[in-house]
Amino acid sequence: MNLAVKLMREWKDRDNRLKLRGYRDKVELVRKRNLEAWDEKQLQAESLRLKKEAKAGAPLDELLIDAYALVCEAAKRKLGLQPYDVQIMAAIALHERFLIEQHTGEGKTLSAVMPAYLNALTGEGVHVLTFNDYLANRDAEWMGPIYRFLGLTVKSVQAGMSLSAKREAYAADITYVTAKEAGFDYLRDTIALDEADTVHRTFHYVIVDEADSLLLDEARVPLVIAGEPGSSKSDGIRFAEVARQLKQDVHYDFDEFQRNVYLNEVGAAKAEELLGCGNLYDNDNSHLLMSLNCALHAELLLKKDVDYIVRDGQIELIDEYTGRVAENRHLPEGLQAALAAKEGLQLKAGGKILGTITLQHFLSLYPKICGMTATAQASAMEFEAIYALQVVQIPPNRPNIRIDHPHRIYTHKEAKFKALVQEILSVHRAGRPILIGTSSVEESDMLAEALAARGIPCQVLNAKNDAKEAELIAKAGEIGAVTVSTNMAGRGVDIRLGGGNPTQAEVVAKLGGLYVIGTHMHQSVRIDNQLRGRSGRQGDPGASVFFVSLEDELLLQFGIDKAIRAPRQDEALEEPVLRRKIEHIQRVIMGQNFDIQQELNCYSDMVEEQRRMLYEERLGILKGETPMSPSERRVRLYYIDKFWADHLAYVSYIREGIHLTSLVNRNPIDEFHTQIIQAYEQIPAKINRETANMLAKLGGSNDPAIWEKFGLKNPTSTRTYIINDQYKEYLQNPSSWSPGTIIAYWMRKILRPVFGWSKF
Repeated sequence: MNLAVKLMREWKDRDNRLKLRGYRDKVELVRKRNLEAWDEKQLQAESLRLKKEAKAGAPLDELLIDAYALVCEAAKRKLGLQPYDVQIMAAIALHERFLIEQHTGEGKTLSAVMPAYLNALTGEGVHVLTFNDYLANRDAEWMGPIYRFLGLTVKSVQAGMSLSAKREAYAADITYVTAKEAGFDYLRDTIALDEADTVHRTFHYVIVDEADSLLLDEARVPLVIAGEPGSSKSDGIRFAEVARQLKQDVHYDFDEFQRNVYLNEVGAAKAEELLGCGNLYDNDNSHLLMSLNCALHAELLLKKDVDYIVRDGQIELIDEYTGRVAENRHLPEGLQAALAAKEGLQLKAGGKILGTITLQHFLSLYPKICGMTATAQASAMEFEAIYALQVVQIPPNRPNIRIDHPHRIYTHKEAKFKALVQEILSVHRAGRPILIGTSSVEESDMLAEALAARGIPCQVLNAKNDAKEAELIAKAGEIGAVTVSTNMAGRGVDIRLGGGNPTQAEVVAKLGGLYVIGTHMHQSVRIDNQLRGRSGRQGDPGASVFFVSLEDELLLQFGIDKAIRAPRQDEALEEPVLRRKIEHIQRVIMGQNFDIQQELNCYSDMVEEQRRMLYEERLGILKGETPMSPSERRVRLYYIDKFWADHLAYVSYIREGIHLTSLVNRNPIDEFHTQIIQAYEQIPAKINRETANMLAKLGGSNDPAIWEKFGLKNPTSTRTYIINDQYKEYLQNPSSWSPGTIIAYWMRKILRPVFGWSKF
């Protein structure tokens, strides 16, 4: 290990131990503040006292001991829950704005109540961001009696709620809501023409649950609000047909890790012939080149029942981190159209984008942020680099005795699958419960069929029904249970031995506890650890093992099958060096994904800065802070929104082709910034000019009916969705272009026009 890395890790471990020592001292003070003898009126009076002091400006740090002691007593009386010392330690770290790593089953939900209560005493509101609607509602209902007993209000926000219901929920002292819904509501607020139509209040303090999923995996995807889609004008079928006539190694090449595919010189010539477009690399043909790249990507790299499913005539994307259908998620427009064309489906045009913000930028709107997850340490550097969040590892209440077996590595997929099924059969005979984490919907179904053929029924979790899945996951620890699931990220439900039945739990414990099997390695070791962590909760016995094949897609991308020339065999390979090589691949991919996120940030950060400047002006107008008549307010708001939407369309257009500037020795990011800054600087003049023209037409009328007559209103309907923006980076990253692609570009873009060559 690199000496500097080793020293840094030792320093962080020492720092973590010192923090925990300080937290233990505070826990003792909380325990000494024994409130058992107090009656309910005394406890509620104490809560009222703390609230008055907080609103009067008393530092919350000085109220922490009293507040946490009060929550502990309320939790015991109202829910029968007595917080462990480690839960109180976690709660202290959350208040101090750290990201806590707290093992699965250690009670993060209750840990969050203490800092939520303390920070809500000021009356400024606290948000607890969850992974899905089911968890938001469950946690608000579950923990609600504590808050209400102590005189605070608590609500949850659900997708599809009315405007008034959402406004009421966000006005509560503590609001449980998914990060995406809170972000979408913020976007809706940014285009409201009346303050009464907004739902959020000023952001204050946020606790992010499943923080690794939300702050890293989900953070790079933009949230979008757009006008209703119109009819499709896509001619994607034409490009799909061209893509199908091109052949690998003849017309196109893959990048080193098979994340993208690019035309070479012969392929460019063939595409020009099929499209009848002349030089494909002319500026006038940039849209054709982009559409063809999208078609190649859809045809060759996006796999049905792995990356997406087709249901009811619609493309539904599968979340790579949870393995479930990702509700309301789209690819970038060109790639979405190409995928629809591949499947022979009609695509609706996306509608004009009115506003967009990444989850990362949305979360940065909160002055105080903290988070909790079972798997943070593996990505500690990313949390610190992106959010300035340091990780604190909270020890378990009881020592972890789970046995994590070494990976079982096979030369080919058939051998792995055969061994996997045999292992399940062998373990199941004894009645030991098994949880199997698969890589895709396709693999889940295939494994379930193989098990059914051998007389083993199993539950398959790969749909988007969180409430039903939570019920099934809770039963996964029962005797004889076999549960097949796509990745466990964001499931948010504990698996208790025996399904919570003490007698069954004792039997299962003697069998060795829950046996977790992974059928593949994920790109991130964090996701593997999330699966492992479903076993061995609260000191329970348990075990985990991963079955890996040298033909697994992740390993094929890195050419490990060529580097390790093992003879084809049915038995597992035993070379320790191979396991180290596989672990190295995961570290490399995590680094690549971090670099991709940083690259995407370089593009989105400037746009977000522009949005905030314009929105600050807009907010002042909306709230009436700038003296204007009602008509002038309405007109200025309308044109701010119009020209911002136009700016976003221009930004998207520039972004699609900006990568080509690197091939003529210009930095794409610098060029992108230069162009969008120039465009943004023109917006104020446009707003002023069009506002003056419209006010002249209105003649100073403050009649809303007249405003609507002139079109000064919001779109009749809008929709929100998420874009998988990382695909844009793959489609536009010249650093991964093959030599043949670069040669094709220079020959057809530069040399042919200069020398007048008609053919090459």
